[in-house]
Amino acid sequence: MTTEPGRKTAHLTHIAEPPGVAPGTGYTQVVTGTGRLVAVSGQVAFDEERRLVGTGDPKAQARQIFENIRRCLAAAGADFSDLVKLTYFLTDIGHLPAVREARDEFFGDIPLPTSSAMQVSALFMPEVLIEIEALAVVPE
Repeated sequence: MTTEPGRKTAHLTHIAEPPGVAPGTGYTQVVTGTGRLVAVSGQVAFDEERRLVGTGDPKAQARQIFENIRRCLAAAGADFSDLVKLTYFLTDIGHLPAVREARDEFFGDIPLPTSSAMQVSALFMPEVLIEIEALAVVPE
């Protein structure tokens, strides 16, 4: 999924290829906008009863995480089109393709936000493979 340089989505502008910067793969280089900031704490693959979904399955965990992010955004009056930044924490960077597949299921043709991905030695539980935090900007 790619975005066009300067593509606008309501109150946000996605700049996929700033002059002199290599284009990103699977993310947008710059997102600007105006409105109210919404910060979503790092989400893991817990269901509403704090049971881990997808033990040993990074794609199942990523799907649950994006569902949790969707619910958090909705509680703040936002949705995926309002996201400006996703930060991925992975216990194995090899899980990134599964995370991107799950993300794309939720995003559809919405322009992608900026993002960072890092491999970490561990998260707070050994069974948790992925944690994702999000920033959104909602129009006033």
